[in-house]
Amino acid sequence: MKKICILLALLYAPVVGADYKCVDSKGATHISDQPPLACADVVILEVTKNGRVVRRIEPTPTAEQAKARQDDVDKKKEAARAAGEQNRRDLALLNTYTTEREVDVARERNIEPIRGRIKNAQDRLVVVDKREKQVQEEMEFYKAGQSKAGKGGEAVAPPVALVSELERVRSERESLKKGIALHEKEIELLKAKYDQDKQRWLALKSGAVAKPPEFLR
Repeated sequence: MKKICILLALLYAPVVGADYKCVDSKGATHISDQPPLACADVVILEVTKNGRVVRRIEPTPTAEQAKARQDDVDKKKEAARAAGEQNRRDLALLNTYTTEREVDVARERNIEPIRGRIKNAQDRLVVVDKREKQVQEEMEFYKAGQSKAGKGGEAVAPPVALVSELERVRSERESLKKGIALHEKEIELLKAKYDQDKQRWLALKSGAVAKPPEFLR
């Protein structure tokens, strides 16, 4: 370890008798035994007396340059992450399906339970609609009584329980309809997913796109 530290120190230490040479932003050449201040924003070369370059000193980047470099690094990292994720998905496709038909079977297997939930909701909706009709018919009785009250009869208000029941069944109906719509949307999303998977699988199998690297398999 001590030997390594000594070697590194020798590698990065200034060369005895070397000069610093650069061309500033205005095109003027500077040579000095110290890094020229006029070349703070350009590359400085450390050269021996016979002109051999022993080190290249990059200028300190501006805030804008540093941000641009970091943005470039971040973009490359994100591209590498996305490529790795795509490779994993491709590997999963190749390991999961051996034929195009298997993709369709998997799609239907995952959609079938959702269709069952839609059917149950639709059956319940029929019951709720029937109950709402019954409650509304009972409410008509009280509406008729109120109409007679306007002609001198005694007004009869509908029971609170009946009013609450009407609100309940209407709320349940709306909830069922929303649930059915969500399930139908879920089916559409699943269909789109499996269609994409199938197209990707076909492309991988046909060689239209590159398969995952061998070391991932």
